[in-house]
Amino acid sequence: MVEVDGTTVAWMRDIRRHLHSHPELSFCENETSAFVSSWLDQLGISHRQAAGTGIIAEINPRGLQGPGVALRADMDALPLQEETGLPFASRVPGVMHACGHDGHVAMLLGAGSLLEPMDFRGRIVLIFQPAEEAGGGARTMIDAGALDGVNMIFGGHIDRHFSVGKIAVNEGVISAYADSFRICVKGRGGHAARPHETVDAIVVASSLVMSTQTLVSREIDPSLPSVVTVGRIRGGEAPNVIASEASLEGTIRTVDPGVRDKIINGLSRMVKATGALYGAETSMEFRPGYPPVVNHPGATAIAVKAVKGI
Repeated sequence: MVEVDGTTVAWMRDIRRHLHSHPELSFCENETSAFVSSWLDQLGISHRQAAGTGIIAEINPRGLQGPGVALRADMDALPLQEETGLPFASRVPGVMHACGHDGHVAMLLGAGSLLEPMDFRGRIVLIFQPAEEAGGGARTMIDAGALDGVNMIFGGHIDRHFSVGKIAVNEGVISAYADSFRICVKGRGGHAARPHETVDAIVVASSLVMSTQTLVSREIDPSLPSVVTVGRIRGGEAPNVIASEASLEGTIRTVDPGVRDKIINGLSRMVKATGALYGAETSMEFRPGYPPVVNHPGATAIAVKAVKGI
């Protein structure tokens, strides 16, 4: 078992707070990348730049060319204004580490500091990934060779559902498909006092918002988790004018490929049918997102054993 002393914990906390104060968006993690690189230099861990702002580091005490294990952390922040009032709050207007990636980087640097002095047979690859929130940073790192010769990869995520000091490990699906969609409605605008001369795009859009909720509640097996959310709706220019156009944007979260297909097809069906019902022109753009995270049973067993050791 590796002991983590108070000095290491304080060092990791300082790293996390520095990064929290200096957040950067996807593929713009230039200062973050330079900061991580400087600490890897001080720790004596060889590394290289990848995918622009990403970093691939390696700990290989015996210089072996065999299989390796990767540990991964993401680095980017979100386009949000921080209002916490913390002394280490974001100094960048409109950008915040609201998803814990600052903590992830600190954790991976901490792991590197513990592993670098150890003697073991094998390779450990440390992956500091850009653009988890947007832009598909994982794919760019894979294309840059981050997983070459890697047999297993481990990562963690800070989750406020668990108290400090608790680690949750589960096998199987632990996060869902994250797909998005955009629906456009084209009606016929006009004066609010003469609705009979129009096709109200707001009414059509509102009907679609309500109809999509039945996709999960009435068409999907309740034992298979899924969520359809309309997160943005736009339409209209003035309170006394019937809108000619409206748009809806949302996400689809599923864990089963069959359910995912059923919801996508059902949403497409509803969009077409609602347009026909109201005499409007409707269209849908589907945007495939990230696939789910599925923890391999063997790797999960290793992680469980490690967690029990601390």
